[in-house]
Amino acid sequence: GPEVDEEATQEDLEYKLKGFIDLTLDKSAKTRQAALESLKSAFSSKLLYEFIMERRMTLTDSIERCIKKGKSDEQCAAAGLACLLCVQMGSGIESEEIFKTLGPVLKKIVCDGTAGVQARQACATCLGICCFIVTDDIMGLYSTMECLENIFTKAYQRDRDTNGVSSTHNTVLHVSALLAWTLLLTICPMNEVKKKIEMHLHKLPSLLSCDDLNMRIAAGETLALLFELARETDADFFYEDMDLLTEKLRALATDGNKHRAKVDKRKQRSVFRDILRAVEERDFPTEMVKFGPERVYIDCWVKKQTYEMFKEILGSGMQYHLQSNDFLRNVFELGPPVMLDAATRKTMKISRFERHLYNSAAFKARTKARSKCRDKRADMGEFF
Repeated sequence: GPEVDEEATQEDLEYKLKGFIDLTLDKSAKTRQAALESLKSAFSSKLLYEFIMERRMTLTDSIERCIKKGKSDEQCAAAGLACLLCVQMGSGIESEEIFKTLGPVLKKIVCDGTAGVQARQACATCLGICCFIVTDDIMGLYSTMECLENIFTKAYQRDRDTNGVSSTHNTVLHVSALLAWTLLLTICPMNEVKKKIEMHLHKLPSLLSCDDLNMRIAAGETLALLFELARETDADFFYEDMDLLTEKLRALATDGNKHRAKVDKRKQRSVFRDILRAVEERDFPTEMVKFGPERVYIDCWVKKQTYEMFKEILGSGMQYHLQSNDFLRNVFELGPPVMLDAATRKTMKISRFERHLYNSAAFKARTKARSKCRDKRADMGEFF
C-alpha cells in the first residue's frame, strides 16, 4: 500500500489527545473517565515525550482533580494515567514535580478507609511505581514505604481460624500494597534492606495460609525476593525456621485440595515450585522476553518483580517501551535504543500468510511427536 505520512499521523494523534485532555475537565463523570482511559491507551502504546512535556502541568492538575473528586472507577483511571505519565517522563526533574503534587493525594486515598477498595488498590500501585521512577529523595522513599507497610501489615493482624487467615474484601488492597512495597525495597540502601528483612521475614509466612490465591503468591514471591537480597548482603545468611517454611512452601507446590479450582491449583503449584527452589536451593529459572531483535533475560527475583509491575501498568505496550523508552531500558540494563531503518524493520516482519503456514507446520509436527509418545506410554517401564 502507499506509504503512510508519519508526520500527518502524529499531528492527527496529538489533535485527538488535546481533545481528550480538555474532556478530563468535563462535568460528566463518564466523559472524564472515557477521556482518561483514551489517554492511558495512547501513553502505553506510544512515546510522546515532547507532547507531554508541554502539557505536563495541565495533565497533573487534571489527574489530581479526578483523584480528589471522582468516584472509584474514575480514581482508578486517573491513578493509572499518573503511572504512565511518570513512565513517559522518566527519572528526571519533571517526574519529581509530578510526584510532589500527586504523592500526598495518592497517600491520602490509600490510607482513607472510606474510599473504594479498587481506588485504594490503584493508588497503592501508582504510589509504588511513581516513587520507584523518582527515587532521588531517600526520605520520600522511606515515607512511601511506611505508608504501604501500614496497609499490608494489617493482613498479619487479622483473626486466624483453624483454616488459616480468613479472607476479607481488603485482600486485593493488601496484595497491591505488598507488591508496591517490594518494588521499592529493591532500590533501598543495603542497611535499610537488612532492617526490613529482620522486620518482615518472620511475619510473611503467615500470609501463605490466606484463602486468596493472589495473596499467597504475592507473599511467596516477596519471601523469595527477601531471601535473595538477604543472601546478597550475607552469603552465610541463616533463617531459623527454614524447615517449617520449606514444609509450607512444599505443601503449596504440591497442593491437591479438591475445593480449589483446577486453574488456581495449576498456577499455584507452578509458582511455588520456583519459590521453593529459590528458598531451598538458591536457584532461579531464567526467563527470556523477546522484543523486536532484542532480548531481556529475567534472571533473578528483583528483575522479575520489577518486570511484572511495569507490565501490569503498560500491558501490551510493554514490548514497545522496552524497545524505545530510555528509562525502562536503563532499569533493565539494555543500553540506548537500537535504531532500525524502515527497510530493516520490513525484512524482520513476516506476512500473515507465511505466519499461518509456519504455525500449521509447527502444529502438525507437535501432533506427530505427541502421538509417538502416547503410543509408547505403555512400554515406558522397559526403559528403566
